[in-house]
Amino acid sequence: MSYIATCGTFPRNSFEMEQINKKMEMTSVLIGAVLFLAAFTQSLSGFGVALVAMALLPGLIGIKSAIPLVALVATLVDFGVLARYWRSLQVQKIWPLILASFFSVPLGILLLRRLDESLTLTILGVILAGYALYALLGLRLPELKGRLWAYAAGFLGGLLGGAYNTPGPPIIIYASCKQWEPDVFKGNLQSFFLLNSIVVLVGHALSGNFTASIQRMFWSGLPWIAFGMLAGLSMDRWVKPEVFRKIALVLLLVMGANMIL
Repeated sequence: MSYIATCGTFPRNSFEMEQINKKMEMTSVLIGAVLFLAAFTQSLSGFGVALVAMALLPGLIGIKSAIPLVALVATLVDFGVLARYWRSLQVQKIWPLILASFFSVPLGILLLRRLDESLTLTILGVILAGYALYALLGLRLPELKGRLWAYAAGFLGGLLGGAYNTPGPPIIIYASCKQWEPDVFKGNLQSFFLLNSIVVLVGHALSGNFTASIQRMFWSGLPWIAFGMLAGLSMDRWVKPEVFRKIALVLLLVMGANMIL
């Protein structure tokens, strides 16, 4: 990332240049830490890579840069976690979700290009806080019958995935209403998230959103992502996923409320 993009003026002496380099190095470390936490959360609890990353990265690199970066990260993490749960996948239960999302992802990406950044952050805050509140309250919704609900959830998930990399809330709520077994729940959701992420990636690529700086941040963040995934998958023996999930939800609620306010 250039100095102009970072601070807006040219450095006047070596001291200023040194300060700029330190600031950029610190930002790089913070980005890596966020990617680690996002990958760790998803690997341990089965959800959260995009929710956690999108709650923290916009404050570091701006939402317009965070969205394509998180799309890359989410695809990688979803693929890695699915490798653990693919045997529980039941395609017949998720294909309506996937089909509907294919049509709405491009609309979400188009929506992102047209919305003001402050409005985009506010909407993202509402999504994060709203989902966290729903999950923390443990609301029990009636079982949904008929494929129309699947198409509706898939369409909304694809729209949110294309615009904010957050397809999770409507899909998780739908899956909870269907009362799937835990392993089926994780296998089906990871499959949807992976396919949705791939469609989002294609959309961002066609829109020219993967700039050189985005690619550099992704490649430099790979070790953090890999370590986060390994730590999450190994620590579920000692850390109860449900306890960690509630902690993550409280943090999401606070960060979402901060974006709104």
